Amino acid sequence: MASKSLQDLKQQVQGVAQEAVTAAGSSAQQVVDQATEAGQKAMDQVAKATQETIDKTANQASETFSGFGKKVGLI
Repeated sequence: MASKSLQDLKQQVQGVAQEAVTAAGSSAQQVVDQATEAGQKAMDQVAKATQETIDKTANQASETFSGFGKKVGLI
């Protein structure tokens, strides 16, 4: 009878331990997912800012060249 109780206790402990491992794994995956999402958002912001800077620079260069062209009679 005592060995049956010990076997039941062992199974309960194993079940609880497995649930704890599963919960820890899920939590770790959530942290990874959140970090990945935050990293992607940061990269999107950098790309957007870079593209805006490129666009502004190109517009300024175009305006400068246009002004220069008008001064020397090319346009």
